[in-house]
Amino acid sequence: MEYVYAALLLHKLGKPVSEENLTSVVKATGAAPDEVKIKALASALSEVNIDEALKNAATMAAAPAAAAAPGATAAKAEEKPKEEEKKEEEALQGLASLFG
Repeated sequence: MEYVYAALLLHKLGKPVSEENLTSVVKATGAAPDEVKIKALASALSEVNIDEALKNAATMAAAPAAAAAPGATAAKAEEKPKEEEKKEEEALQGLASLFG
């Protein structure tokens, strides 16, 4: 996870997200950099528009929170028991038909 944070920090500061820069940031934290992970991350992020990815992540996180309105939740909670009761009755009728 520290590698992703390093990449985000570099991006925020306007620096290129390269193997060299990622290694420097990870070393500055006192952690031992894993060259394989750094190479993989730098390679993966070379083709990603980080600004666009962050924008999409922010809208995806906000959408579920906006969808859960208090009134709608209460209405759904009231509907579920009625539906469950119907399903239980149907299931019991099905069992009753097995025993004649």
